[in-house]
Order: sequence, then C-alpha cells, then structure tokens
Amino acid sequence: MPEETPSNPEAGSRSRPSLLWSTIHWARDLLVSVVIAIIVILFIYQPVKVEGTSMMPALVDQERIFINKFVYRFNIGKIERGDMIVFWFPQDPSKSYIKRVIGTPGDLVDVDDGQVRINGQRLEESYVPEEYRDRVSMPPTRVPEEQYFVLGDHRSSSNDSRSWGMVPRRYIYGKAVFVYWPLDKLGLLH
Repeated sequence: MPEETPSNPEAGSRSRPSLLWSTIHWARDLLVSVVIAIIVILFIYQPVKVEGTSMMPALVDQERIFINKFVYRFNIGKIERGDMIVFWFPQDPSKSYIKRVIGTPGDLVDVDDGQVRINGQRLEESYVPEEYRDRVSMPPTRVPEEQYFVLGDHRSSSNDSRSWGMVPRRYIYGKAVFVYWPLDKLGLLH
C-alpha cells in the first residue's frame, strides 16, 4: 500500500495571500477607474438630456448628448459663431439652455423678417430649414464685450436672445459635441 504524504500546511497559506493580493489589485483598479470617471464627468464631458424643440432639427426633445465642459473652461477655447453652447439662463440661473451662437462680442446683429444679418452681411444658416424660420424682425443691436447673442435653430419655437437679451460669458459652461442616444442619431454635432 502506498504511503500517504502528509498535507502541506503552507499550501493553504499561499492561496490566501494570492487571493488577498488579487482583491487589493482589483480594488485599486476600480478606485482609479472611478477617479478617472469623476474627473472626466466633472471637468471634461457631461451627459445632458435635451428638453424642448428649440434646437430642431439638429437636436430633438429627449435626445441625449455629451457636452464638452473643458473647451470653454479657463477661457481655453474660443466661443465661435455657430457653436451650440450650454449655459445658465441669465434670467434664472437655476435653469440651463442650449442655443446656437449667432453674435460674438462687438458684432452688430439685426433680424429683418426672419433673416439674420451680422455687421450688415446676411448670415447663411443652412442649419435652419425654411419651415422652422419665422418672420420676426429685430432692430440692430451691438453685442457687448464678454456677451453672446444666441438663437435656437427652430426659430418659431425658440425662446432666445431676441426675447431676453445676451448671454454673459461667465454663464456659458459647455459646448454640445456628440449625440449618444438614440443610436440612429449617434455622432458628432456640427
């Protein structure tokens, strides 16, 4: 009959440190991932749900988008005509709006029967379909320093700078950059 070998008491103790080290490494990796996710969400990209129809057809009600919060933070990125910006509503900073920048500081903006002019030149707006235009007029208005004139793309359904005035630079906190839901609209915004 073969001899039985005594069990190795060290075998069990070797698996415990291995399991402990695996758990520690897993917890460390999870913590690093959470910290990176928090940094990205707080300082770079933020998911946002579109509410309302003022930016149709570019953005529709209940669509989900990412905004880039880093591009305008610390005045790193220049806010340009055509950008879709997210900002705190000047008359109630507890609400946030998304609109398209039309006039930048120093521009002279006027609207004649729905046609926008910047510094006397007609603004080509391929993003506004004819059926979304309105026939509203607005006298020439100079955009002050550190402020922006914004409009919704669905002009007949938009509450914008024509009603309540300019958006101060300090209220702008993001640029709409990417649609992620619904999946059939997945892609970059222009």
